[in-house]
Amino acid sequence: MVLLMFFIISLVVVLNINISSLKMSNSIGILNGEKLLVQLFIFENHTYFPESNPPVFTLPKITNLAFQIATTVKPTDARTFLGNEIPGLRLYDTEIVVAGEGTNLTNLPNESAPPDKVLQNERKASEEKLKESQSTDGDQPKNPENKTVFIYHTHSWESFLPVLNNAVKPDDAISSDERVNVIGLGNRLARDLMRKGIGVEHDKTNMTQELLEKGWQSTKAYTESREIVEAAAANNNQLKYFIDIHRDSLRKEITTKTINGKSYARLYFVIGRENKNYLENLELAKALNRELEKKYPGISRGVFLKTYKDGNGVYNQDISNHAMLLEIGGVDNSLSELHNTIDVFAEILADYYWKSNESKEVNGNG
Repeated sequence: MVLLMFFIISLVVVLNINISSLKMSNSIGILNGEKLLVQLFIFENHTYFPESNPPVFTLPKITNLAFQIATTVKPTDARTFLGNEIPGLRLYDTEIVVAGEGTNLTNLPNESAPPDKVLQNERKASEEKLKESQSTDGDQPKNPENKTVFIYHTHSWESFLPVLNNAVKPDDAISSDERVNVIGLGNRLARDLMRKGIGVEHDKTNMTQELLEKGWQSTKAYTESREIVEAAAANNNQLKYFIDIHRDSLRKEITTKTINGKSYARLYFVIGRENKNYLENLELAKALNRELEKKYPGISRGVFLKTYKDGNGVYNQDISNHAMLLEIGGVDNSLSELHNTIDVFAEILADYYWKSNESKEVNGNG
């Protein structure tokens, strides 16, 4: 093993192979981290550990690892064969951490802000369609004094075709009317969480207006939302969960799921890898995704990890180790489908929240 490691290191040095930390991290993903740690102990303390079964270091795994580090090619991922040859293909380097039903390389989330001309040509809400979608939700619940959840919207303009006038193409799904954009989804999530005893701060900044006033393009939206998130965290150190709600631009056949006769807008989680909290945020997303799939199979499209190559890479998730970017539905989803999913997500998040609090109290950390 020692000789093999020296051989690999020598090969890298002699061939002057450039190995980034991201490349190394992606490559060693073929090894199980916990088993790798145990294996390293076994090398030094043979009598204290039984034989590793199956062994972590096998010839195929070591060969595969060396090949990936040296060539940046991952045999099981076609993108790595062509990424350096086809301009723009690296934009689709999104890592599928947990693949939901039907998720594959052909329908990865693609983060692309609309052109500024499109952003300024926003659509009006259809009052007729809104009346058809209205439901009786009861009185607004009292917001608990201790606010621990912060909801915001980096792309507040993201809306939905079924409730807009003269909207047909995905680029038409733009509106500053919070009744028909993602701010409305934030309103419903805040209401649901408050009903479950969780205090919420909800930022409803019109990002289109803010960007236009500063003369910024839509690609600067995360710069603007970062100021909002930092200010909220500075003003309230009790805030722990930071949720940025978006909607996807894919069409209905991919973004919709019928479960027990009820139609839901599918959701998914995006975690930015370029920050110190990404592993903890990733574990949170995986835990929530797991519970969602247990109770509502197929409602999630999965959990995705993004770097600077294929998105913002941070998504303000360095602010907290309980931060997430949540994509709910697509341009074709109806308000009823979206609301069904929001209610489900609130249920799962609240269960996780209270179980986490109970665990802290039991362990004396409450």
